[in-house]
Amino acid sequence: MRLKFLLRPGWIGLILLVVLFATLCFTLLAPWQFGRNDQTQARNDAIEHSFTAEPKPLGEALPDGRAPDATTEWTKIAVTGRYLPEAETLAWLRSVQGEPAIEVLTPFRTTTGETLLVDRGFVRPVGTNAPPFAAAPTEQVTITARVRMDEKDQEKRPVFERQGHRWTYSVDSQVITAGSGVPLRPGYFALVDGQPGGLAALPLPQLSSGPYFSYALQWIAFGVMALASIGYLIYAELRPPEQTAGTVQKPRKMSVAEAVAEDERREREEAASRGE
Repeated sequence: MRLKFLLRPGWIGLILLVVLFATLCFTLLAPWQFGRNDQTQARNDAIEHSFTAEPKPLGEALPDGRAPDATTEWTKIAVTGRYLPEAETLAWLRSVQGEPAIEVLTPFRTTTGETLLVDRGFVRPVGTNAPPFAAAPTEQVTITARVRMDEKDQEKRPVFERQGHRWTYSVDSQVITAGSGVPLRPGYFALVDGQPGGLAALPLPQLSSGPYFSYALQWIAFGVMALASIGYLIYAELRPPEQTAGTVQKPRKMSVAEAVAEDERREREEAASRGE
């Protein structure tokens, strides 16, 4: 059988490797990039919608104490209540627009009894220290903020005390709850510009789709090329040699010495035929 060569260990290993690579491209790598593209597009749509959407009551945006997720993040909410400056915490080692920043996190107790972690905005550090910044108002106020999901610190570092302030490595309601002793509902809420108690408002992410869609297409192309390559190698192995029985072979070019020897041979043959 002409396909018997495919049973050689080298061919078996090569085919398995190519099939495994193509399978990963089609079932894991490309779908993962498509998923990242869908997530980015959904985030862009939510941010764009929040520019013009009216703020919702907290109970409508996040009913029954629901934690923010990808479907509710960036929703604008409006709540009334009071800041709790005694539980204020500063976010350490932040960057805003490419420069060092400190985010000011102040719990906010609503008139319904819930307590939210409100990101009042950012200030620029003086060296590694927090500069003086405006205190949160003590009277009852109504604020508008965007819903944000809790950040996660892979090292799970707790709140720490420094220079008369509480500090945190991540904007995470659970971490702030543990460090301040004030129970907070999941997620945090970033003030929009011009709100009571607001500092410099955090800028929104750029509305860019990123390279994920093109990366997904590239992985599909890589998988197709891998399968096409192994197919070509099998075809090349099965292809008959260029010179086979029944085909006309092209005359080979003779060297000068061979040409002289051929002429001498012909002269001897002619002489012999003439009886010389």
